[in-house]
Amino acid sequence: MTNQVKTVLLLGALTALIIFFGKALGGTRGMQIALILAAAMNFFSYWYSDKIVLRMYNAQEVTPQEMPELYGMVAELAREAQAPMPRVYIIPQETPNAFATGRNPENAAVAVTQGILRLLTPTELKGVLAHEMGHVINRDILIQSIAATLGGAIIVLADMARFAAIFGMGRQDEEGGGGNILTTLLFTILAPIAAMVIQMAISRSREYIADETGARLCGNPESLASALEKLAYGNQRIPMQANPATENMFIVSPLTGGGLMSLFSTHPPIEERIARLRAMRYR
Repeated sequence: MTNQVKTVLLLGALTALIIFFGKALGGTRGMQIALILAAAMNFFSYWYSDKIVLRMYNAQEVTPQEMPELYGMVAELAREAQAPMPRVYIIPQETPNAFATGRNPENAAVAVTQGILRLLTPTELKGVLAHEMGHVINRDILIQSIAATLGGAIIVLADMARFAAIFGMGRQDEEGGGGNILTTLLFTILAPIAAMVIQMAISRSREYIADETGARLCGNPESLASALEKLAYGNQRIPMQANPATENMFIVSPLTGGGLMSLFSTHPPIEERIARLRAMRYR
């Protein structure tokens, strides 16, 4: 199964989840209210998240005169992808990492840390920038926003149902409806967890797609594979002071966690990403 198909199926699963739990917890009217509230909450994020996250990491925009090699790489990849030239930023942190943001290719930005510029060779850096351009041309910010809206609606529904169950508890207990209250409370716990797991799976599938797109853009899967190896080690050696809400944006996760927590990881295992990239050389 390709990752594009997987993304569609996972978005479908989120939609089915909100319909199922929406009907069970809030009925049709409750489901509509939750979708409207979630869409409103994510609208601001979709339009202004690029400015927010760039300011959050004190990113500084650079010009072709200030960083000719970096700017030239991004410009070359944009031409190869037949995409508008994104804005280019430097993040004043030594942890080697990078991310792309922007609601569409016309409003995109690519940001890299000072640490990544010191760590990677020009060929490896080009592989990383190609991965970020892959996110831009694949419109991953839009896809993640849709997933966030659906997931947010489920959380809103769960909150509505939880309050309704708590405030109606005494009356329903008298009527013998305690079992329904327990079922509702169980749903309000399980529904957001299920939505979160699906959202994280969507994020992981988009990382695989960005890896493949980036490898094809730069013409050398090994450059990105080698860069990922260095970045994984570099992030362990110099941990990044990152906001968990922005974890999914970076090329490698600035946060750590294994075992059960891998279900909630926004990134696939780095070893699997590297193996897939190196397998592309033999296709």
